[in-house]
Amino acid sequence: MQNFDASSNMPPKTAAKLLEPVLGYTFIRPELLDLALTHSSWANECGMGQNHNERLEFLGDAVLELCVSAQLYRRFPDAREGELTKMRAHLVSTVSLAERARKIGLDTLLKLGRGEESQGGRTRDGVLSDAFEAMLAAVYEDGGFDAAREAVARLFADRWPTAASKTMPKDYKTRLQETSQQQFGEAPLYTRLGSNGPEHAKVFEIGVKLPDGREFVATGSSCKKAEQNAAQQALDMLETAKSTKNS
Repeated sequence: MQNFDASSNMPPKTAAKLLEPVLGYTFIRPELLDLALTHSSWANECGMGQNHNERLEFLGDAVLELCVSAQLYRRFPDAREGELTKMRAHLVSTVSLAERARKIGLDTLLKLGRGEESQGGRTRDGVLSDAFEAMLAAVYEDGGFDAAREAVARLFADRWPTAASKTMPKDYKTRLQETSQQQFGEAPLYTRLGSNGPEHAKVFEIGVKLPDGREFVATGSSCKKAEQNAAQQALDMLETAKSTKNS
């Protein structure tokens, strides 16, 4: 998809024109999609009570989970609850949603403040996954559940599992838990280190300590996301060290 000037204020109809073919849905109120693409940093810099996408992200999180759950429930009538839960967790993880967002060019359409832009916000998985959820909420608010369900089916068309499997890819926290148990005989320890920012845009900081004493710190828009990011750092280090040792 074509790249756009990150500092531009793209008209709602333009963003809708670019995303509607991907979503398979035509907006009656394209301003909802524009709101879904508006990060709080942009709204804060504009002032004057400018709205942003966090309320839509809250709604989109629930809409996405229900749509994905319904798809998996129908696709795998013989799958157990635990298997369905693992598949859903993989599909709606921060990393997965950020990948989907990049694939459809959502990263090029975000309205970010100058500070967030300079700090790499356009590339952050958390920012992209939140915008992806907000976009789905915009579809839901504009066209109802059927429109959202069909959009989710299209967006994940190449990602739906072909069979219920206990070997589904696991999230970073689960993988780190298993790797730590194998290497050290103990589980890693997570600690909430604090949070900062306004109530509507808090950033949480989480630390994870491996049994051998090594520690990793990461942030996220929720404690769960920060834990996943910290686990990813630790897991990357362990896997790199293992590859180096075996080479």
